[in-house]
Amino acid sequence: MTQSSEPAAGSDEPGPAQGYPPPGQPVSATPGTLPPGPPQPGFPPPGSAPPPVPPVPPFGYRPVPLQPGYPPPGYPLAGYGPMVPLGIAPNGQPLANFVDRLLAYLIDSAILFGVALVVEIPVIIIAVLSLVHSQAVDADGTVNDASPAFFLAVLAVAGGLMIVNIAVTYVYHVEMMYRSGQTVGKRAMKLRIVCLDPGTPMTRATAAKRWLIGQVATAIVGIAGLIDGLWQLWDQPYRQCLHDKVARTVVVKQAT
Repeated sequence: MTQSSEPAAGSDEPGPAQGYPPPGQPVSATPGTLPPGPPQPGFPPPGSAPPPVPPVPPFGYRPVPLQPGYPPPGYPLAGYGPMVPLGIAPNGQPLANFVDRLLAYLIDSAILFGVALVVEIPVIIIAVLSLVHSQAVDADGTVNDASPAFFLAVLAVAGGLMIVNIAVTYVYHVEMMYRSGQTVGKRAMKLRIVCLDPGTPMTRATAAKRWLIGQVATAIVGIAGLIDGLWQLWDQPYRQCLHDKVARTVVVKQAT
């Protein structure tokens, strides 16, 4: 009886139909190669295309830690949120650098100082002359001790000048800035203040928040102004100062 070369049913032994020679026949293969065999679990079948390679983020991007509400670990990109480009604002414009912002601040400070001199020096001169003439002088030329009214007048002049300073800075940093997002200094350095959320318009309330933290609060606590201005050096990814964070704004660099 002729013995069939086909493998028995249920046998794991490969047969000619699977690309192997009959039993007893020597294997003839090209040196360095193996005869084809059945596909192994977890491997693509012979001749199929290789599996796709996951895309690599472009240079300059960084992952942002997951915020509450993102999928738990085990999902695609587990442990990472959206990819945020460094040096780019949410609206796609480049962020302003520290040097440009510092120069814009110095220009604005010089303008405000000049306005203060023009307004306050005449007021101070008039107030001093009025107070001097109001002092009583004896026949021998000596001046009597200053009365309480004299000190109250000095405090009134100082308080009035402080109110004028606050009003000038408010008009400059709020009323003028929120309409275009620029002060004179920022316009000279081609900078603009925009809201952190793209498409959100700049409002008077947003500009007032920046002014209250960046001008008023830092004027009361001197060291706070230094910390506020330097905060942008280590803040990522949007290089915000503290007054930017409170008002949810960023400063961008314009091409023109």
